[in-house]
Amino acid sequence: MRALRIAPDTTLTELDLPETDAFSAIRQHVGTSGAVDLAVYHPRALLHVHGEGQVIGLGQNLAAWALASAWRRMTLYPLHGPVVVTGRTPDGEAAALDDDLAEHVRTVAQTVRETLKAWKARPPVSNEAAISELLAYAARDVASSR
Repeated sequence: MRALRIAPDTTLTELDLPETDAFSAIRQHVGTSGAVDLAVYHPRALLHVHGEGQVIGLGQNLAAWALASAWRRMTLYPLHGPVVVTGRTPDGEAAALDDDLAEHVRTVAQTVRETLKAWKARPPVSNEAAISELLAYAARDVASSR
């Protein structure tokens, strides 16, 4: 089953999850033996998020957050730690990630990576400006490939 893993540093990894025990593999890729939260920000996708990522101090995942916020068309709460993105069946089960949604993930992660690099030379004037900038770019990336 095709999936993508987004690391907090914006690194993307292509995954081929087993059909029979995908959730065990997802737990491993998210980095937990415990809870994995399933988040629905797009009707055809699931984001698998470390259940205790913020509590145990995992880094914020700006690429996953920007993607989820763009899909929901609103500013969401921060996501922490690695995130696995899979497709979603109509009954809510994990499925292979469709090509168009995989392109959303790739494009948003690349944009966040480039933006963070640019900010080293030209930092945003405030946290609010940074959030607005990232969300505008992510919304553009998702809209251009709908």
